[in-house]
Amino acid sequence: MIVARYDKIHMFDIDLPSGESYRESNAYRPGDSTVVVEMPWGRLGMSVCYDVRFPYLYRALAQSGADFLTAPSVFTVPTGNAHWHVLLRARAIENGCFVFAPAQSGEHAAGRRSYGHSLIVDPWGEVLADAGEDVGVVSARIEVARIAEVRNMVPSLQHDRRFTEPKLVAHPLAAE
Repeated sequence: MIVARYDKIHMFDIDLPSGESYRESNAYRPGDSTVVVEMPWGRLGMSVCYDVRFPYLYRALAQSGADFLTAPSVFTVPTGNAHWHVLLRARAIENGCFVFAPAQSGEHAAGRRSYGHSLIVDPWGEVLADAGEDVGVVSARIEVARIAEVRNMVPSLQHDRRFTEPKLVAHPLAAE
């Protein structure tokens, strides 16, 4: 049964230093809506892959009541090595949410390699499960009460404030 559908908002259009080039927008149109699904155990905020680099998306999901965030991905090896764990842990910490991030691993067409490391991260940023480069299933015990506990310790969602666009203020020496 399909309960909800999410269309990835951010297209991965990039040229990497390794020479790899990706243009998702050549084959796909980006979505324009966030999705939070009411599940029996809590609310699930949906995202896909490159979306993980846009923290305001995850903040909007958390502000809409998400307790759990998903980020199924196919990260390249260079970007995975550098950013995968850090970005997912940051999204969990910033929003006091569990993050479930299934990830493809291994070699693909034309010699492309993906990073793998399917992760489950708790709201404090602790990695509860990491599949490494292996193919398989990861699992972890999810304590739903941990969400409220962490959000009470660091109530950033309660302290969130709307603000205006930044003002550019010129330094007097900048005009010289």
